[in-house]
Amino acid sequence: MDPRDSKAEPPLELDTVKTNDSEIVVVKAEVVPTYDTKQTKALLRKIDRHLIPFLSLLYLLSFLDRTNIGNAKLFGLEKSLGLVGNQYNTALCVFFVTYVLFEVPSNMVLKRWRPSMWFPIIMLGWGIIMTLTGLVRDFNGLVIARVFLGIAESGLFPGVNYYITLWYCRRECAFRAAIFFSAATVAGAFGGLLARGINEMAGVGGRPGWAWIFILEGLLTVFIAIAAFWVLADSPKTASFLSEDEAKEVQARLAHDNEDLAAHYDTKFMWHAFLDWKIWMQCIAYLGILAPLYSFSLFLPSIIAAMGFSAATSQLLTVPPYVLGCLCTVLGGYYSDKLGKRGIFLFGFCSLAIIGYILLIVTKVPAAQYIGTFLAACGVYPMIPIMVMWNGNNIGGSVKRGVGIAMQIGFGNCGGIIASFVYRNQDKPRYLTGHGTILAFLGLALIFIVIQMVCLTRINKKREEAYGSPEGYTSDMKRAESDRGNDASFFRYTI
Repeated sequence: MDPRDSKAEPPLELDTVKTNDSEIVVVKAEVVPTYDTKQTKALLRKIDRHLIPFLSLLYLLSFLDRTNIGNAKLFGLEKSLGLVGNQYNTALCVFFVTYVLFEVPSNMVLKRWRPSMWFPIIMLGWGIIMTLTGLVRDFNGLVIARVFLGIAESGLFPGVNYYITLWYCRRECAFRAAIFFSAATVAGAFGGLLARGINEMAGVGGRPGWAWIFILEGLLTVFIAIAAFWVLADSPKTASFLSEDEAKEVQARLAHDNEDLAAHYDTKFMWHAFLDWKIWMQCIAYLGILAPLYSFSLFLPSIIAAMGFSAATSQLLTVPPYVLGCLCTVLGGYYSDKLGKRGIFLFGFCSLAIIGYILLIVTKVPAAQYIGTFLAACGVYPMIPIMVMWNGNNIGGSVKRGVGIAMQIGFGNCGGIIASFVYRNQDKPRYLTGHGTILAFLGLALIFIVIQMVCLTRINKKREEAYGSPEGYTSDMKRAESDRGNDASFFRYTI
């Protein structure tokens, strides 16, 4: 039956107030966006200024702290700790095991608690762990540190991607997420330069240079974490930098954009996420992207060094690919939002990354291989924020969205476990096994991107034919299907 067949009452907004043993539904006048285009742009710029730079700083420190072990390796970590065989790769791997296991629980804590408390707490935790990593003296100590680092860092990336959806409409998220994620490329560039300088402290306090990389970068994280308790806002409703009128406008915009889909907490929405095949397709595609991302971040210094450059020169040569990758990440997110498209951008960037890894495989010429690292960075990094926002855009209801994003990121981060072992010392200098494996993962991602584009286009077409345009729905009609999320007849998927 067409949900629009019955007569609708005047549009109302339903507000749910929870008590100890029941829920009271309060009916009040509907809130709708009232700002014009100029006012809306000014409001978005204001939110951007207060949120995006600091969130980007948090992720820069997060990515720097999880990948600086690659820089430490180049400056003698393996020899100093007596690592043999695949022990270094194992130390990389255990981080991702706990990182994956704790992502969904962390996002559920975030949904039920305050972001202004949760983000600084987990950040303080990983900063302390990173600092202590500089004091380890053997393989066991390094593994223990990486295990707890994975637990502490697990909540930031999925949490912030969910947090962004609490402030911005669906077509505004990818650009903000791209700026936020571009901090990963900055971390790669900055990490190489920083490691090159910090290594000169070798011998200070009786610790080698690689240890000071961990200690100083960990202390920096602790300092920023303490400041975060006062900087972060919980939501538009409680943000001190928004006026009462601005806060209401943000909430009205989000309610209108979310099409009156359920925002209250209910465990059934968690099960809706776990049973949604489209989210699992996103998970597989994301896995195909994350394996290249982490292998690139963890092993780029080693890959460049294997081309015949010294350790110090290799650190410096990691900077240019990251800089260009950062530019492509921001531009990709901007135009993806501007055009309201996700799949076609992912297809293009994935193809670019594939060309980069083909260059690394087929040629022995260092200059050509180095160009391959540029193409890989420009292809892999822009895909991350666009893919996560594609998933978030296509999940109806805030609880299901929070779980779905955490599922995607958690499953995808299994790629980090794989990436930890594909570049082995015995495969130097060509690393053909590693490059070939990553190429296969990119091919997997490309296939699932195309499948999703085809499937979602068909679903949209069928709903349009059966129910007509969503513009024909009143708020009451939409609320009648609010618990159905993205299965609601009026919901249209972003392609």
